[in-house]
Amino acid sequence: MVAERSVETVGAGTAGAGLPDSARVVIVGGGICGASALYHLAHEGWTDTVLVEKAELTSGSTWHAAGQVTHSVSSYALAEFRRYACELYASLEAESGVATSWHRSGSLRVAYNAEEVDWLRAQLGPASYVGNAMEWVDPARVVELHPFYATDGMLGAVHTPDDGHVDPAGAANAMVRAARDLGASVSRRNRVLGIRRRRDGSFDVDTERGTVHAEHVVNAAGCYAHRVARMVGLDVPIANVLHTYLLTEPVPEFADLDRELPVVRDDYVSGYLRQEQQSGLIGIYEQHGAEAVWHDAEGPDWSLENPLFDADFDRVGLWLARAFERMPVLEPLGIKQVICGAITYPPDGEPLLGPSGVPNFWQMVGVQVGIADGPGLGRELARWMVHGATGVSVRAYDARRLGYIDRGDIATYGRVKGTEDHQYRHQTPLPGLERPAGRPYRRTPLYDRLHGKGAVFTQVYGWERPKWFPAAAGLPAEDMVSFRHTGWFDAVAEECRAVRERVGILDSSAFAKFDLIGPDAAAVLDRLTTNTVPEVGRIGLTYLLTPQARIESELTVTRLTPDHLYLVSAAAGEGKDREFFETHWPDGADAELVTRSTDLGVLNVTGPAARRLLAGVTSADLSDESFGWLRGRTIDVAGVQGVRALRVGFTGELGWELHLPVDDLAAVYDALWEAGEPLGVADAGNHALDSLRMEKRYFTSRELTHDVNPDEAGLHRFVKTGKGDFVGRDGLLARRDRAASGDEPYRWRLAYLAVEADHADVHAADGVYAGGRTVGLVTSGAYGFHCRQSLAFAYLAPEHAEPGTELEVRVVGELSRARVLGEAAHDPTNARLRA
Repeated sequence: MVAERSVETVGAGTAGAGLPDSARVVIVGGGICGASALYHLAHEGWTDTVLVEKAELTSGSTWHAAGQVTHSVSSYALAEFRRYACELYASLEAESGVATSWHRSGSLRVAYNAEEVDWLRAQLGPASYVGNAMEWVDPARVVELHPFYATDGMLGAVHTPDDGHVDPAGAANAMVRAARDLGASVSRRNRVLGIRRRRDGSFDVDTERGTVHAEHVVNAAGCYAHRVARMVGLDVPIANVLHTYLLTEPVPEFADLDRELPVVRDDYVSGYLRQEQQSGLIGIYEQHGAEAVWHDAEGPDWSLENPLFDADFDRVGLWLARAFERMPVLEPLGIKQVICGAITYPPDGEPLLGPSGVPNFWQMVGVQVGIADGPGLGRELARWMVHGATGVSVRAYDARRLGYIDRGDIATYGRVKGTEDHQYRHQTPLPGLERPAGRPYRRTPLYDRLHGKGAVFTQVYGWERPKWFPAAAGLPAEDMVSFRHTGWFDAVAEECRAVRERVGILDSSAFAKFDLIGPDAAAVLDRLTTNTVPEVGRIGLTYLLTPQARIESELTVTRLTPDHLYLVSAAAGEGKDREFFETHWPDGADAELVTRSTDLGVLNVTGPAARRLLAGVTSADLSDESFGWLRGRTIDVAGVQGVRALRVGFTGELGWELHLPVDDLAAVYDALWEAGEPLGVADAGNHALDSLRMEKRYFTSRELTHDVNPDEAGLHRFVKTGKGDFVGRDGLLARRDRAASGDEPYRWRLAYLAVEADHADVHAADGVYAGGRTVGLVTSGAYGFHCRQSLAFAYLAPEHAEPGTELEVRVVGELSRARVLGEAAHDPTNARLRA
């Protein structure tokens, strides 16, 4: 059992100005995240904001952070955040007058195997697009940059010269000082005791020094985030995992250096090494045996300040020995200080940011690298609160995305998955890599059958969904992951062939599903979405837009009766989609939105023989005249009545989605399989679906993010501005006017690319180039097995998005020729869908 101890208080001083009776915003938590929220809200003009901290500023996790920022990341949002953090920290001292000790040392992230090389070289795309300096260097150059680092077995590294490190307490205090200079306020040594919501949606925030009436509350409480969230009836699944770093005695070899050595991040060491003045600093993220603290649902005790723990050298010893192996000048030296403190980790590694499900209660929690990402997250949160939209898509961080976790599992699930995330911090994030802890979590009744067939599963909003079927290809039932084409390539090709030539069955249960019922159901949907409401028996595609005309969600709408609309959207959007309806619900509307996501399972029967297969288990007339494309109604299937049969699909082939009670899923699957065996039926998984949908030019939520509008995404035919008012209509028309006048041209357009890359799939954030200059980034890609072509979607500068434009895409670091396509690679006229 580790022992808690206290150290000297950081940021000691008076408790601050008196607590106001009211404020527009109360921020709970005075670490780097709370400080960033205060600073950026003030810069957006919301200075009637008070930050409340139970102790002194930065007395939780912030004060013991190593304070590092690197541009070595593999997504657009993070690349943008890291650029901004380095720029902010470089200027913050001059703005605030508070010392931040920003050091621009640069960094190296090293590679020893081909997979690490592929990952790091792929980062050149987003870095170039955002404007972050990054170069791939060979081991000889590593020696020039860092003469004390051993390069044995090293294949190369990315060098990011503008990286640096900052004093964490200094940075947080500087942001607070700058915010206070603009009019914001801080109340230290003042614990929040409770948060009460008034009937009008505002809050009474009870503290030890009194009550503040606030329009908004931001939870930035770090290790205490769950305790604060519970004050408004919410849960935050996080783990408080111990992270250890060590300072050595002074290094004699450092004495004569005329520059600071770059920070080195090394997965072999599972951590980082850097020069800290004249000493060495070694940080470890152990890949097994990590320890979380404060396990129970209550979390850490309120009385703790600056908590540290005794280091467990047995736990970090392997990685420490490797650090000495890589940097031998440190090995003879003694350790003069060990810092072992808790850092918050969410289950999937991404922060929880933005709306929480309780109106005007905002989250900025589970931020495991707060010094690096806190500035960008705080900036986007402030934009979201003040303007209703972020400047960068933060959908991957949406605080509502973990709504599938049962309340009784929150503490255990958060601890298990958060601890696992710590252990993956320094493992190469191969595409499709599955993290096994706590799985399976949600299973449909088909799980055991498909598992028995050797299926490999992935997880979608907690649900286990088949990924591919190695056993059908005579392969062992284990996953294969790589940036390049790997063992599943030929097996998935067979799954795709079955769908294109015969018939396949897919378990597609992991969707968000809603019934919109009542006399005003159609009027509600018409007011909230972009497209016209379909007629009874018809299916339509429509979109939810924010008031600023950004894309919030995509909905498939089936009108089962005049007063019953069935809505289906992406599984992870369940919480935010429902919140959208609740927020924008027309006054007095006589209708009800009922969530059906866990009640109904989905089987997708698709392929040229789909009609013959389904006809064998239903009495319904499936002829094209009776049951044409984009029609939906209830039918009987294998003795199950009331199955919602939708003649749609995501594969581009004739087929039906069967939405039925989840308890009947297994029986119906068995009947379909039996009826399909003479037709050559096959199971298909997520890998196959991705290939099939790319060939049909079908979008996913990766293309439809909330930093783009429907014009940029090419959704014009689904947006009927002439039908009357709907959420986002005015914003869209105003945006079109600004674009037409030249005041605010569109920044990008979504393009569909054919890529000459037979060695690897195209992946999200791969850079797209024209004439050697980065002009866009890939959102998603896959190999089209039927058309034998790598395909991708990418947002490009508009002038490069025209069909026929020749481009290049950086695929696993190598430039590959690409061309913009004007239509789907497979069946562009939809003849097969209409068969």
